[in-house]
Amino acid sequence: MSGYIGKFYDVLIGSKDQKQQIDLMAGILIGISPIIHLILVSGINAPYGRYTSSAWGVQINGKLAWFMQELPSFVIPVYIYLTSDTASLSTPARTLLGLFLLHYFNRTFIYSQKIRGGKPTPILICLMAMFFCVCNGYMQSIFLVHYSNYREEYFFEWNFVFGVAIFFFGFYTNLECDSILRNLRKPGEKGYKIPTGSMFDYVSGGNLFGEALEWSGWALACWSVQGFAFAAFAVMYLSARSYSHHVWYLKKFEDYPKDRKIFIPYIA
Repeated sequence: MSGYIGKFYDVLIGSKDQKQQIDLMAGILIGISPIIHLILVSGINAPYGRYTSSAWGVQINGKLAWFMQELPSFVIPVYIYLTSDTASLSTPARTLLGLFLLHYFNRTFIYSQKIRGGKPTPILICLMAMFFCVCNGYMQSIFLVHYSNYREEYFFEWNFVFGVAIFFFGFYTNLECDSILRNLRKPGEKGYKIPTGSMFDYVSGGNLFGEALEWSGWALACWSVQGFAFAAFAVMYLSARSYSHHVWYLKKFEDYPKDRKIFIPYIA
């Protein structure tokens, strides 16, 4: 057993073969995604936002937490791109990296600053999210910059075209639903209200569904184990978060729409 652990450590930490390294990272992410999903739907809520808890230790400002935890997903890909020989990098690879950065530019520099009256976040949760963003930002950008090998014609392949279209639909949905949530309360108001409009008319986690669509489309366009690993994690985590919201809304509001689904419109 110790031999396997040592080999695992050598590949993940000590290996100079980055392709082997990011393949292992993707495998780990795929493996833990359903486990995290099951933990969260069992009633253990991720303790931030409406579920924040001082039991998780020292807390920091919610805006600062979002900025800190999302920043690596923007900075690391930019650093890898700028410090690599990208003269021959294909248009599809540049496009996919650009879409990744588009999402995290919004999350890091815009979304985090638009949060209204956000609750404090346990610093432990912030650090855990930051660790994920470091690993995922590294994994995705190393693949795209060094190992993607897309032909220029790939830009017109069916999966790239549909994947990018799905990404933008999800991105727009996510932005629209985030705006709805921010504007539920007027300045100075406290408490929670039932969100309506856009995807919220169909599911409890409209913004979460939008983000899951983003990364599912992005993974389809990437057609890589790293992209699919990220999409699998996003769907597993965000659907569990949406489940928590659905249960919470039903308990808090007697008039909550009974026909509103959890995460997938018209289905579940």
